[in-house]
Amino acid sequence: MNGAAILVTGGSSGLGAAVVTAVAKAGGRPYVLDRQAPAEGVPWVECDLADTRAAEAATRQLAEQAGGLDGVVTAAGMDVPGPLADVPGETWDRIVAVNLLGTAAVVRAAVPHLERSHGTVVTVASTLGVKAVSDATAYCAAKFGVVGFTRALAAELAGKVGVTLLIPGGMRTAFFDDRDERYKPGPDAILNDPADTAEAVLFALTQPAGCAVRELVVCAEQESSYP
Repeated sequence: MNGAAILVTGGSSGLGAAVVTAVAKAGGRPYVLDRQAPAEGVPWVECDLADTRAAEAATRQLAEQAGGLDGVVTAAGMDVPGPLADVPGETWDRIVAVNLLGTAAVVRAAVPHLERSHGTVVTVASTLGVKAVSDATAYCAAKFGVVGFTRALAAELAGKVGVTLLIPGGMRTAFFDDRDERYKPGPDAILNDPADTAEAVLFALTQPAGCAVRELVVCAEQESSYP
């Protein structure tokens, strides 16, 4: 990656942390937006992505620190499953804010820098952004929104910035840890290693200018939520 500066949201854990590791190993310079500190030595700014104006400011701060941006990966995400009537309104709103509005805010602030470098945006949706399931109205609404946002963004920035939509299936991360037991993957669940999905992200980030990987679906062969 020859020193390319890559901003990763949610880079302290899960897929985001795996992307940070992959970028660093490939010779890039990862920068992180998260509420928790990433791996030691990785530059970062503490940020709650549900606060979209703060997310924009933090993105600009890291871009200035990095001397510009060559890529952005919006890996941050959250979910609290449950029936619509049972999920508190503020929780439902936060799920949409973090997954969708936070994604848009970071990309909005990064676009001027990416246009200068002809860089690449990789947004992270989900297989639940193309297939809806029960008890996930907020998460599906947000991830369906990320799909639409990214496809529109690709049309808007064609020829200026590379735009890739990543649609990952379930991964072995802490994403499921705080859920009620009924919403956790069972002991026999087949989940991907986030490091493998991160390699797909790296592939998108390292395409030459003018060659766009528009969409990537990366999931276990027996993923139940795709197609």
